[in-house]
Amino acid sequence: MRPDDLQYPEIAALGPQADTNRAQILVGFITRAYSMLLLVLFGLLPLSLIIYVQAFQDPLLLFEDHSFHKFAIGIATLEGAFVSYVTWRCYQYSGEPFLRWLTLGFLGFTLTYLPHGLFTGMAHHHIWLFLLYGPASRILMATFFFAGLLSYGQPAELIDRRASARYWWNWVGIFILMDVVIALIALSPLGSHPWVRLSMEIGALGISLLGAILVFARRIHSPLMTIFFTLSLVYFAQSSLAFVLAKPWNHEWWLAHGIFAGGFLVLSYGVVTAFFTTRAFSTVLRQEELVNQLRTTNARAENALMELRDAHQALAHQAATDPLTGAANRREFLSRIEIEIARSIRTGDPLSFLALDLDHFKHTNDRFGHQAGDTILTMLVVQMKIILRPSDMIGRFGGDEFIIALPSTTRDEAIIIGERCRSQFEDNVKIVQEPGAKVSMCIGVAEFGRDGNTLEACLKVADERLYRAKVEGRNRVIAC
Repeated sequence: MRPDDLQYPEIAALGPQADTNRAQILVGFITRAYSMLLLVLFGLLPLSLIIYVQAFQDPLLLFEDHSFHKFAIGIATLEGAFVSYVTWRCYQYSGEPFLRWLTLGFLGFTLTYLPHGLFTGMAHHHIWLFLLYGPASRILMATFFFAGLLSYGQPAELIDRRASARYWWNWVGIFILMDVVIALIALSPLGSHPWVRLSMEIGALGISLLGAILVFARRIHSPLMTIFFTLSLVYFAQSSLAFVLAKPWNHEWWLAHGIFAGGFLVLSYGVVTAFFTTRAFSTVLRQEELVNQLRTTNARAENALMELRDAHQALAHQAATDPLTGAANRREFLSRIEIEIARSIRTGDPLSFLALDLDHFKHTNDRFGHQAGDTILTMLVVQMKIILRPSDMIGRFGGDEFIIALPSTTRDEAIIIGERCRSQFEDNVKIVQEPGAKVSMCIGVAEFGRDGNTLEACLKVADERLYRAKVEGRNRVIAC
């Protein structure tokens, strides 16, 4: 026995099961740590490539292919336009403010990055007109994404705002105006200073890293945020780092494009995932969260089914039971006794009936009130159930009239049971009845087949003998 088993004897009692639980917890912890390590390694993969190129590649080795660059920028622009549209559709559906900012980030990047491809042919004549659109598009997108993070988790926006075309066209106009401003800066003496481009790249790097930190600081657990969005921000930051270290057309410059494209593809996959599921970033769950929610939902469903079954049983019991005494009501008694009669006919087993009626009950009710009468009726059923077997059944037919069915019981045996019932009631009614009241019981006995071949005939015979008992002096059992 281990020391912790002495401290927790209930764990020791579990034996091998406790060992299995410990192993599962340990494996779960290691697996989660391994998955986090994989994400970190995958997130820092571009950094290792940047370090490799810095250490082993000649920075003067260039690959200046304008056609390929235009083709790549064209593909990036088309993808940016498509992802902007898909994100906008998600925003229209969910109204998440985060998705509005995300749409603006994609749209702003697309409209600002497009001139970078259009001015590729001017790389030798106006290098800054060619270069500045790249870092401008990246810092623009990083800024909008960071604004989206600040709005993450806020309530859905009104449908009128989502459907406003004017709002989106205003932003398109602003982005085009920004393209003009960038062109003016690039063509001015100010644009030739390296710090203009570097300040935008460093700004994009810092904002992207700050956004990734903010995701963890705000404890955002949506997988689209913790995996796709955060991973893309980390890639964007490393892409800006590569652009800072690179020179136009060298291998690190192309690597920076590839890193940025990788982050863009990761984020666009997250957007498409949102589009095909909940069309929202905040409500897409991790697999383990889905499993936990499924378990919770199943547990709630099972509890609801159990409650529904209990309620159904309670309603069925109420529909079949006399509310005052707890005996079967007339309809339930007749329904169940038909089954016993069919069984008696099929097997030949005897079946007897006791017809019960109280003596002086009306007088007691009138003199002492209905509450006293209700107490006596309730006590009667309680005492009869003490005498009767589980297979026997008592039903209230109205007022102080009761019928008892005795399966597998002959008339002679029923007389003995009837006498015990009468005596049991007589002994206990003294306890509950008011002083001066004298309530007793008369019982008529009949056997199916011997006193009648139908239920109606048997009950009629038992009823006739019951009233004979009253005529002959009350408080007795009559069977013939």
